[in-house]
Amino acid sequence: KENFDSIPDLEFNPIRGKIVHAFFDKRNLRQESEGLADEINFEDFLTIMSYFRPIEMNMDEEQLDRFRKEKLKFLFHMYDSDHDGKITLQEYRNVVEELLSGNPHLEKESARSIADGAMMEAASICVGQMGPDQVYEGITFEDFLKMWQGIDIETKMHVRFLTMETIAHCY
Repeated sequence: KENFDSIPDLEFNPIRGKIVHAFFDKRNLRQESEGLADEINFEDFLTIMSYFRPIEMNMDEEQLDRFRKEKLKFLFHMYDSDHDGKITLQEYRNVVEELLSGNPHLEKESARSIADGAMMEAASICVGQMGPDQVYEGITFEDFLKMWQGIDIETKMHVRFLTMETIAHCY
């Protein structure tokens, strides 16, 4: 994990801790067990990077759906920090506070209000009209899929690497 501290592009990312954590989350390493790995090898690193590969033009609908779910599962795991299969209000508040921490004009209470409003919207999307004594326990992965419906995660969550041909043109 210490090696990630020397990556310049991560240094100022407000959710740096969550990104690094995701690389060591055994769920993302496609291991059946929960928890965190102490270290990852090159194959593990490639497994994590595979979540960021761009879509391929020859993918059929089933492959695209599986590809999309893999990417969203990775994101879900970043939010579900206690590994219980739900993103609770507190977990969501933590993420929003981290994301907005770089804004000196936004107080912690404002970030909390933003998170609370987003969680209420999630409840309305996923559960519908709730009774006055009904409590929304948190966002499940199925809820998460509903919330991301119609958002083009496939092209937004990817990393493109230069090919050797591109590098050769730079000389």
